[in-house]
Amino acid sequence: MPKPMSSAPIDRVRVNAYTIPTSSPESDGTLQWNKTTMVLVRIEAGGQTGLGYTYADEATATLIHNKLADVITKKDAFNVGALWAEMIHETRNLGRTSIVAMAISAVDNALWDLKARLLGLPLVKLLGMVREGMPIYGSGGFTSYSMEHLESQLKGWVEQGIPRVKMKIGRDPQADLKRVHAVRRVIGRQPELFVDANGAYSRKQALAQAQHFAAEGLSWFEEPVVHTDLPGLRLLRDRVPATMEIASGEYGYDLEYFQRVLDAGAVDVLQADVTRCSGITGFLQVAALCQLYKIPLSAHCAPAQHLHVACAALPLRHAEYFYDHVRIERMFFGGFIEPLNGVIHPDLSRPGNGLEFKEQDAERAKAA
Repeated sequence: MPKPMSSAPIDRVRVNAYTIPTSSPESDGTLQWNKTTMVLVRIEAGGQTGLGYTYADEATATLIHNKLADVITKKDAFNVGALWAEMIHETRNLGRTSIVAMAISAVDNALWDLKARLLGLPLVKLLGMVREGMPIYGSGGFTSYSMEHLESQLKGWVEQGIPRVKMKIGRDPQADLKRVHAVRRVIGRQPELFVDANGAYSRKQALAQAQHFAAEGLSWFEEPVVHTDLPGLRLLRDRVPATMEIASGEYGYDLEYFQRVLDAGAVDVLQADVTRCSGITGFLQVAALCQLYKIPLSAHCAPAQHLHVACAALPLRHAEYFYDHVRIERMFFGGFIEPLNGVIHPDLSRPGNGLEFKEQDAERAKAA
């Protein structure tokens, strides 16, 4: 019987940025965009290649290429925790948030995938599987959409068996009320309806809107005020109808941020993003914090990158099936898994995260 591999020096780190035009102009309550950039990392060791990514700016790829690649090259790929800590240490003078955290996230995600492939295991089995699938909610409904486009997109997800859907609000409070009403009318009363203001409202605006939204059976109000206003989030959490939950956390980059949110009692559900919160290592730390505070966790965007860790995180409730990222991941990766009745199940016959990068397809999409 062959001796199991016990070490694997990292031979090579590759990083590429792919900027893809959106299918149409998009906006939420506070931002407009027409393109999305994926920063993809591939790490080679022991004859295997681990794959991880983040959605960020091209500057993130530069940081990985110029700094983080040197930090981990020649080190043992099995020592993911030590490599994560070393990346944190070596970027001390650059800070712990934003581009630094997203760069570390992409590398850490690739390291976990690499370790699982070296062991011949699905990543979720390495992490410790606690559920068979990742429940999702359909997310899009941009404020730039016409009413017809909005209704069609969210109704389409419900017809696919996804039992919860989310739309963007915040550009025009009066228009928001009409748009929420229209969506509820076309999807019916049974599916859960979520809204995301991306911090566009003032505290009193958000509170007034929540009273109207309650009549539409809305159960999730994400970032009703700016995510840094923890007292404002707490105010909303205390005063919105009891059937409505306040959610925030997608802009968390380090554990201290998430602890501040929970200490403030600012949310009913904490969000975390494995492409921002310092990778799978950071995401599992946030999950442990949620267990301590007895607050559920929801994964933000990047569904293919979240799939395995979501199935290993005890307090996870669901994950965001975000339109832009689904579109890109479906184009870029073999092994992308479609949801079944609102749940995505990892393919346990594939090692690692189960993804295979389709480089030619990515290059064509980038050039389009």
